[in-house]
Amino acid sequence: MAKPIDWPIEAPELSQSGQDTSEWTPSSWTTKPIKQDVIYNDRSAVSKAVAKLERLPPLVTPTEIVKLRNNLRDVALGKAFLLQGGDCAELFTYCEEAAIESKIKLLLQMSLVLIWGANKPVLRIARMAGQFAKPRSSPTEIYEGKEIPSFRGDNINGFDPADRTPDPQRLVDAYFHSASTLNYMRASLSSGIADLHSPLDWGLGHVRDEGIKAKYQRIVESITESLRFMRTVGADSTAHGLETVDLYTSHEALLLEYEQSLTRLLRHPPSAAATFPSPLPQPFATPPSAPSPSPLKGYYNTSAHLLWIGDRTRDLSGAHIEYIRGIENPIGIKVGPTLPPDELVSLLDLVDPSRAPGKVTLITRYGEHKIASLLGAHIRAVKASGHRPVWQCDPMHGNTRSAPSGHKTRQFSSILNELAHALRIHKEEGGELGGVHLELTGEAVTECVGGSEGLRDEDLGLNYTSYCDPRLNEKQALELAFLVAGHFRAGR
Repeated sequence: MAKPIDWPIEAPELSQSGQDTSEWTPSSWTTKPIKQDVIYNDRSAVSKAVAKLERLPPLVTPTEIVKLRNNLRDVALGKAFLLQGGDCAELFTYCEEAAIESKIKLLLQMSLVLIWGANKPVLRIARMAGQFAKPRSSPTEIYEGKEIPSFRGDNINGFDPADRTPDPQRLVDAYFHSASTLNYMRASLSSGIADLHSPLDWGLGHVRDEGIKAKYQRIVESITESLRFMRTVGADSTAHGLETVDLYTSHEALLLEYEQSLTRLLRHPPSAAATFPSPLPQPFATPPSAPSPSPLKGYYNTSAHLLWIGDRTRDLSGAHIEYIRGIENPIGIKVGPTLPPDELVSLLDLVDPSRAPGKVTLITRYGEHKIASLLGAHIRAVKASGHRPVWQCDPMHGNTRSAPSGHKTRQFSSILNELAHALRIHKEEGGELGGVHLELTGEAVTECVGGSEGLRDEDLGLNYTSYCDPRLNEKQALELAFLVAGHFRAGR
């Protein structure tokens, strides 16, 4: 069982920005300036969709959310490693058996390799069952000489140029696709998709370099031999962890109408007795007109287990930070090159005034050529503030480029380089990297170039299926896990 979080019981102080952290409700974000907002033509249709969502049952439960918070506490304290991955932006068409299974299996295999390398538990969080919307650099684009709205994700509008008008009914559609995806994830896990008694496909035929292939093969043999040994001595007969795993869901909290509608004042689960000591701290006390948290209840976002705020929407005085600061869920904040260290500390003070270890995951995304000059200052500022977040490296977003064909792509070596820099810098600063955040798919796409598969720019058109950003395919993602595991083994 995960060790419970020790939360202080004293009342929170003002953040460094001087903002009062008290008067919060699920709708208080509407009083703040907002970025990446969606402009709907029919506000009555939006109200109807939101009213429908408010009547629908939660997708996740407080028990699951509190369990994840306790697991993330272990990550923040260096007792576990976080693997988070999935599509850049889900499509409704990804809600089908093969696509869901392939991502579950890939995350399982990657976690096994990382467990072998880091010699510690690996916490798995999927960018699934809700990661539909994406922030865009421009709300419009030019198509055949005409300005049309940009594609913002299946829960907002369609990719077809004729279907670009934002449709609030898609908010409800997003709920049901998320529910179906989550239902099949849970059914698959309970039915043995992650059972380590079953053989895993470790095919390495794509690896062209014989030396690298031999190295990976030795890792696979070590993992399979360990599992075989456990079966031989009977250690697996009572080990529930060999038959299933915990897999949590996450998405970017971008459409706040949707997030608000699934934010519920719910009873804390019995397992939270130590997590929420009595009397509860009241950082989110609400006006008399709104239901108030109590020692028995709190506001949970029930659309996902973890939500994060992106690099474009993390303004201290903005709507997205106002919303995210009030929920009991663990939260993530993207940290990019434009975020000064003192502002990062102010953000942490605002969203986590109790300084609970693991409540916040800082997802750094600088780019391979910028990380060396930026990450150290961020680490030192946070350490001096007394906060204990999870430090997670996103080596994808800062390394996107355009190929001559016009496809957006990422170089595997750039992804690996940023991750290697993060591992080294955290160690030099007296800590350690807590996790990795990847855009990936379990399918054989050709969107990122490089790696042992040897994909080049001219190969991108072979199977480029992303409507947004390029993802690692299953071979590239597993190779990255091999390389990170090798780093951990070498550092012991």
